[in-house]
Amino acid sequence: MDKNKDKDKNREISVDIERNRLRVLISHGEDREVVKLTLDEARTLVGKIDGALEDYDQRKHQRID
Repeated sequence: MDKNKDKDKNREISVDIERNRLRVLISHGEDREVVKLTLDEARTLVGKIDGALEDYDQRKHQRID
């Protein structure tokens, strides 16, 4: 079994609304990271993640010799 897959099971991501910001909490085992984003920053992040996911999907179907 892949050790990284076991570690990923402990990863948790939550998003909450705090007045005029979005609070993103990423927990991985005992480590925690909190990022507070404005609505514009959150929209920009969503766009960048969408772009990276599309790029990933295209690359995984390409054969690299």
